[in-house]
Amino acid sequence: MTVSNPLRAHWRHALLLSLTLSCSVVLGAGEIRVGSYPNEPKLLLDDTGRLSGIFGELLGEIARREDWRLVPVPCDWQQCLDMARDGEIDLLPDVAWSEERAAFLDFHQTPALFSWSQLYSAPGVRLDSILDLKEQRIAVLAGSVQESHLRNLLDSFGLRAELLAVDSLEQGFRLVADGAADAAVANQRFGDYHAERFGLHGTTIMFQPARLFFATRKGGNGALLAAIDRHLDDWQTQADSPLYHIIQRWGGRPPQLDIPSMFWWGLASLGVLLLLALVGTLLLRRKIAEQTRHLSNSELRLNTILDSVEAYIYIKDPEFRYQYANHKICELFGRRRDEVIGATDESFFDAATADNLRANDRRVLQQGERVQLEEINRSIDGTGERAYLSVKLPLRRPDGSIYALCGISTDITEHKKNLEQIHQLAFYDPLTGLPNRRLLQERLQHALDQHQRGQQEGALLFIDLDNFKNLNDTLGHAMGDQFLQQVAQRLRSQVRQEDTLARLGGDEFVLMIERLSAKPAEVFGEIETVANKLLASLAMPYKLQGQLHSSTASIGVTLFSDAEGTVEELLKRADLAMYQAKGAGRNAVRFFDPQMQAEALARVGLENDLRQCLADGKGLLLHYQPQVDPHGTLIGAEALVRWQHPERGLIPPGDFIPLAESTDLIFPLGRWILQEACRQLVAWRDDPLLGSIPLAVNVSARQLHHPNFVTEVMAILEQTGANPARLELELTESQLAVDVEALIGRMEQLRAHKVSFSLDDFGTGYSSLAYLKRLPLSCLKIDRCFVRDLLTDSNDAAIIRTMVALGQSLDLEVVAEGVETTEQRDALLQYGCQLFQGYLFAAPGPAEQLLRWQPQGNAATPAKP
Repeated sequence: MTVSNPLRAHWRHALLLSLTLSCSVVLGAGEIRVGSYPNEPKLLLDDTGRLSGIFGELLGEIARREDWRLVPVPCDWQQCLDMARDGEIDLLPDVAWSEERAAFLDFHQTPALFSWSQLYSAPGVRLDSILDLKEQRIAVLAGSVQESHLRNLLDSFGLRAELLAVDSLEQGFRLVADGAADAAVANQRFGDYHAERFGLHGTTIMFQPARLFFATRKGGNGALLAAIDRHLDDWQTQADSPLYHIIQRWGGRPPQLDIPSMFWWGLASLGVLLLLALVGTLLLRRKIAEQTRHLSNSELRLNTILDSVEAYIYIKDPEFRYQYANHKICELFGRRRDEVIGATDESFFDAATADNLRANDRRVLQQGERVQLEEINRSIDGTGERAYLSVKLPLRRPDGSIYALCGISTDITEHKKNLEQIHQLAFYDPLTGLPNRRLLQERLQHALDQHQRGQQEGALLFIDLDNFKNLNDTLGHAMGDQFLQQVAQRLRSQVRQEDTLARLGGDEFVLMIERLSAKPAEVFGEIETVANKLLASLAMPYKLQGQLHSSTASIGVTLFSDAEGTVEELLKRADLAMYQAKGAGRNAVRFFDPQMQAEALARVGLENDLRQCLADGKGLLLHYQPQVDPHGTLIGAEALVRWQHPERGLIPPGDFIPLAESTDLIFPLGRWILQEACRQLVAWRDDPLLGSIPLAVNVSARQLHHPNFVTEVMAILEQTGANPARLELELTESQLAVDVEALIGRMEQLRAHKVSFSLDDFGTGYSSLAYLKRLPLSCLKIDRCFVRDLLTDSNDAAIIRTMVALGQSLDLEVVAEGVETTEQRDALLQYGCQLFQGYLFAAPGPAEQLLRWQPQGNAATPAKP
């Protein structure tokens, strides 16, 4: 009901009353009419119209055990109260006991919940004490005990404030949010539950600790109240009772047999107010002299009150010595009050805690700040650690100088543990422990913001388990949950720590990958590698209660650059790509981007063709490029692999070698190349020219670092009968970046069998001269990128001169690659380079080309057929 439409409200009330009266006629045995007014989280109706909240679920649990059928009767607070008094409803939950209500309502004996009232204000309104309520507009629930209590409290201090009566607590919060009120009064549970939604914050003004009950009309329904008492008495003695779990679920703490600490927080604030009134009389004398006259004469009674509250109240002087300590402080320190007075924190806490407390106190005593902060305090032996919420404010003389600080600390250790549990429930999936949709969306938004500011590319992988419904239907949901937990473990083991793996719900998982390469081709390769690892891991059999179960997954991929800046669009496109993967037969990966999808399919096709080519032994061939001296004499050759595709024609190595490197195909491909090169050496053995020259073969980094590489090379040499002294293995500088010591060991083993090594692409990597002189090399090959601009770039010329000098100093041959012009060759000769390879002399070609080789003048060219 809203204030702006009273006619509609009266109509609704009349309709509600008529429905309630009609229901009373047809209610049968065991049916309980329960008044329900909105007061989250203590009482509300869920989407199905059933009672919910702390009181709703508590009554539902009792009704289940007593075989009652609950009939909710919606009403606002005042109407519910009237209906309970008139017997139009059987029970009214969440009623604070008061003498006035006890005159027309009956209550059970054991309180169902404890609560207190608190003021909530807009962020710009600061209310620290009752005195700050002067001339303020305060929204309060009409007809509530809060209204009468607050009015009496204001009158006792002689303060004038405007109390705005509202029909619901939510209406009061809305008035504050809209600026029509400065603060609103609510019970603490409702306030903490809704304050953030309305942009309000809780003030330190608390009052009226209350015990909350179920109530019924006077003289009727005694059996209901007795049954409620019976269950509450039983549950309050059980740590794992339904009462405990219901309060925990709605963010509270279970009631205890003694008065809980939360009950005293309101008294703690009141105690601080009274203490401030006592120790600050000099400062506040002119303002509240008449109002506090009765407090100044009741110090003994005040000390009794302060010693009774569950807060830690103290006063310290400018030397950080305790001048006042209540009973809780003495209990914490395990000392008498006279032992605490005059001591400092160093006597009670460890050094780190004492230093932190002194720094916080210094802000109050020396800078005059009012501080409210969380403090983690450890005992002097460093074993016990507790968390406190502390409020500290300066005490001033009439001239404004600070003579002490007053502090109040509340133990929030258990509260922090509860918050951690709430955070876990709010942001993580309880079944798998992975981030849930809410946390994923937050991280996705942050990652997209980073991407739009020019950071590196990222990707989203949408993973859906194939045929998961069949598993649930045949083996049951418990087995399905066990299966999902195993899936989560496998996925977690395959991703990097900086990536985000989340479960959206059901059998849907999402992997967010950040900081991918800036090059589109490399991005594709990285994603494909990760996706294939995930598919392979998920395709392995699962063990479910002693039985093996097989499953696959479908993965849809989209890039951050495809998302148009929104999380929803990114998830949508990844989801669409996932359905394309399912449509392709499942156990597959599909990209949303059409161009990338085409590239992915082409890459997969090329990989399959290469795999088939290696299996059949057809399509691959070796070409050979000669190496010559200054006179054009053939002194060696390099074997270069080519692929004659049946449909695409001759495919250059730059198109398929990187593909083989990114998969395990590089191993069979490398073996084939080495075997063919060794067979060619045997075929040339009796040739007068080619029978004595070395043949260079490129070796990939993955081959060279494989632990069985040496054994494999020796096996091929023995199998083919090739002369190891004529085999030269070429490695690149990039291969020296990983495990150099193991690499040198393998090279030494092969060198012991007369196999030689050359360093290819010299000058383009990051090789250390310290390692270079230890490597068993026989030759350095200058990369073609330096030779290309030799005649136009003085830097390239200087680099080549340095390389040649370095090779000569290490007693290594130096071969210049990529020599295409006579001018380049002549310049290289001037720099001391004596060996060449390039198109000036011959392009790579079949073995027959070298058989027809003939020197010609100062340069050599292949003979014409």
